[in-house]
Amino acid sequence: MKQTHRILRRRTAHGSNAPEAPDAAVGRMGEGVARTGEEHPRGRPRLAVVVGNTITGDSRVQKTAIAAARAGWDVTLVGRSPSKRREESVLGPVRVIRVPVPAHMRAVVAAQRRRPQLRSRLTQFGLPDDSALVRARAAHAAWVREQTARVGWLSPPVGGSPAPEGPRTPGPLPTALSRQLAREALRGWVRARRYAHKGRRRAYQWERRRVAGAPQPTGDWRTDWPELLDIDLAFGPAIEEIEPDVIHANDHLMIAVGARSAARLRARGLPTRWLYDAHEYVRGVEWPDAVRASAFPGVEAEFIGRADAVVTVSEELAGILREAYALVAQPLVVANAPVRETVSACSDAGVSVRDACGLSPDVPLLVYAGWIGPERGLDTAVEGLAELPHAHLALVAGKENATLQGLLARAEELGVRQRVHVVPYVPQERVPDYLSSADLGLICFRHVPNCEISLPTKAAEYLHAGLPMVTSGVRTLRNFVERTGVGEVFVTEDVPSFVAAVQRGLAERGALAARITEPLLQELSWEQQSAGLLDLYERLAGPAAAARLAPCSVPWSASEQPGLGAPGRARPHEPATPRVMPAGWRSLGSTPVRLGLGCANSAGQLAGFARALCERRQDLSAEVVMHTHEQSVIYPADIYAIGERTGDLGFQLDRARRVLGSYTHYLADSFTPALGRLNGGHIQDDLPSLSAAGIKVALLAHGSDVRDPHRHMSRYEHSLFHAADETILRKLANKSARNRRMAAQSGLPQFVTTPDLLEELPGARWAPLVVDADSWASERPAMERACPVVLHAPSKRWTKGTEQAVPVLEELDRRGLIEFRLVTGAPWAEVQEMVKEADLVVDQFAVGTYGTFACEGMAAGRPVIAFLDERLHRSVGIRPPIVNATPATLRSALESLLDDRDFAMRTAQESVEYVRTYHDGTYTADVLDGFLR
Repeated sequence: MKQTHRILRRRTAHGSNAPEAPDAAVGRMGEGVARTGEEHPRGRPRLAVVVGNTITGDSRVQKTAIAAARAGWDVTLVGRSPSKRREESVLGPVRVIRVPVPAHMRAVVAAQRRRPQLRSRLTQFGLPDDSALVRARAAHAAWVREQTARVGWLSPPVGGSPAPEGPRTPGPLPTALSRQLAREALRGWVRARRYAHKGRRRAYQWERRRVAGAPQPTGDWRTDWPELLDIDLAFGPAIEEIEPDVIHANDHLMIAVGARSAARLRARGLPTRWLYDAHEYVRGVEWPDAVRASAFPGVEAEFIGRADAVVTVSEELAGILREAYALVAQPLVVANAPVRETVSACSDAGVSVRDACGLSPDVPLLVYAGWIGPERGLDTAVEGLAELPHAHLALVAGKENATLQGLLARAEELGVRQRVHVVPYVPQERVPDYLSSADLGLICFRHVPNCEISLPTKAAEYLHAGLPMVTSGVRTLRNFVERTGVGEVFVTEDVPSFVAAVQRGLAERGALAARITEPLLQELSWEQQSAGLLDLYERLAGPAAAARLAPCSVPWSASEQPGLGAPGRARPHEPATPRVMPAGWRSLGSTPVRLGLGCANSAGQLAGFARALCERRQDLSAEVVMHTHEQSVIYPADIYAIGERTGDLGFQLDRARRVLGSYTHYLADSFTPALGRLNGGHIQDDLPSLSAAGIKVALLAHGSDVRDPHRHMSRYEHSLFHAADETILRKLANKSARNRRMAAQSGLPQFVTTPDLLEELPGARWAPLVVDADSWASERPAMERACPVVLHAPSKRWTKGTEQAVPVLEELDRRGLIEFRLVTGAPWAEVQEMVKEADLVVDQFAVGTYGTFACEGMAAGRPVIAFLDERLHRSVGIRPPIVNATPATLRSALESLLDDRDFAMRTAQESVEYVRTYHDGTYTADVLDGFLR
């Protein structure tokens, strides 16, 4: 059967749309023929490091992945997606995958719990829900009222007057005795029915309370905490597609995943081994409910004996695990510790915790870094602050939680709130330097099992920061401090003892700090701790795999960036292709004009602007910043900032130093902020800082950032906004209104990349879209094939009118008149080759102007079909050589090009000339020249 058109898809950052090969599922469940050899020669041995959190902020798994990559492993780090989409990025050479976890098995178990049992069938007979109970109560009340009225009619006259009986059918009157008997019988019946109804209602409510109450543990982790099954359903396929030699399963959430994935891969004939990394004593955690207290130890008990190796964080916990589960070998101890190589406590290159608090060097500063929970005992520190009148407390915390709110409220009550500073996290490799400006590091743990049996990461971080510690008397910490003499110990939860320990620590700080020796820091370094883990990986993988290791130089400070699996990046098992800077793009330097461009980089336009300006001006250098998220198509830039990083204080202050200290001009793309979110999420919030630094700012708009959705819908039948739901429409309307208002009030130079936006920003100038015309040029003439290739490549289908255009294109494809290719989610470089191979390019039918893809098609010498509002283009004196069509006229427009090949080829030639006149960067550079003087 003839394939009438090709739909080309590529894996995107939020998931895979790739059609599965017919035999892709064979053996996926461990069925079918087991493999006896490799289909392709394997390169470096593969390691999958899996963790049940979002990876961000988990220093142990990040350092594990980087250490393995440095040792020559092909590492993939798999975590949980914070969104409903699969997300992919890179951490240096490490591929990072985040998978969404659905709630399918939770729903299945919840439905089973709600399924009627024999008891509930009795207690809720005829009452399936609360509304049925309400109806039953109303019916009962109506019945009672009717029957009690009859009792009244059967009662003897009161006060000598006979009870009114109304009209009667002639017949014998009941005797007084018979009336009395009937009345008493009816009263008894009413009373019985009332008791029965009351009992039925109480039984129903009792049953509902039992169902609605906290579920009781069953002893089976699959039923008690079915999210573990959902996690396996989500993580398992992602791990198994990697086909790792070794799986490193971190903590109890991953133990079932690691065990099952390893077993399934072995069933395929792969020699996969797995290890379990126990970060804490699961049985010693005070879980918030009984079902987790049952499920998590249960799943650990079921699978820990199946692990090929067990790793944990302390000698104490290693002994407990071996005894509790009768393990054959003692677990390997790998304590979490800072990377010594990255620590330079005397460096002033980054922001310090003292800077973040706004304190001078002479103010005594105590610091606590890490998770804030009740077991951390920080109420002792807050209450002690009242007795330490000159000291301040910095809490390095992530998101605010109930415990932190309670601490701040208590500080307010004690009158010390102004001396308690909540400051944000910084990247894990910068923690020691960040903390080094404090005086003492605090650990106030209470006596709970997990706090007693291991040295916490923050202890090593404090020591690498050069900070003596003040710690509570939990066993392992107390023994360590007393053995090394690097701090003071206080009686746990004893405020006077805490105050005395802090006073001693401040008075003797120099002597305590002198005991933090280099051998001690080496012992507590990740380089030394991870050496045993790397050796374990090699032993698990075997000599053949270990022989394929290819050590490489990877900085420990590698930060996460958009990468593998995202548009514009390599696909799984392929190396990421390094970005090549477009010709003429001069990196920010000592030129008179130093231009920053950020941060949307829509369709790569900031990169195009930077190239065009640097090619035409020798006095200018540029820096392009691009903020990315899980759906971003990655275009060339100097700096990539993943969305969540823009909220990081360290990133924000680094950007502030870079921008305010280096730029002379800044082009604000789509009204995005220049300094992360330091001042807010809009360029307007950064204007005071930029103005104070003497930086000239201009605004650049592209489309929906200023386009009025309601006006657009009223003007165009096929407006893209007709396809938006109400929530999106409302957000777009509010955002564009704010941007238009800000532009009108700011007095800043304004530029738009498409002519239609001049109606939205009347004070703006048209700075045309920029494409690298030479790189898009194609030697193959268009429209020479008998059956031309027609290409449509929407970045977002709803914004291009794709749903209206595709049926027409598919029909022409079926008739054999064209070969239709629909491309979604393909990397930018691949789209470029597809455009050069096509004969016709179909752009958009929902906007009224042409975009970057149309310019690229014209640059390649391809006739372009799109919907244009010619009135708007005449207003700037241009007549684009684009074949104008709507969804209704698309068929006739295509047929006319097919019938008149000479016209089509003339259009292709005019398109190249048009792009080189308006869109090769020369025109745009001239427009921007006044701003850049």
